[in-house]
Amino acid sequence: MSTSPTLNVNKSAPWWSFAHVWMVIAGPAVVVVASFITLYLAISSPNTVLEAEPSPQAQQAQTSMAPAMLARNHAATGVVPAKAAAADKSSLKP
Repeated sequence: MSTSPTLNVNKSAPWWSFAHVWMVIAGPAVVVVASFITLYLAISSPNTVLEAEPSPQAQQAQTSMAPAMLARNHAATGVVPAKAAAADKSSLKP
């Protein structure tokens, strides 16, 4: 009987020596770290509270944008606003 000098023994390495294990762990770890960074940013710089009444400049901007908003809504829905439809009919009469 001869004994072979090399034996085929299946020795498994510890789990931490495999690179794919660290890739699986790294994904959720990065998400947790990013969530803590987001939490810090949200707490350290809160949004300012808006005034209840808009300023006169804001009201003027809203009224000047009214025709554009009507046109956008008409283009999106295809429905002519009642106020604009009445103005169009009155301009057609002699």
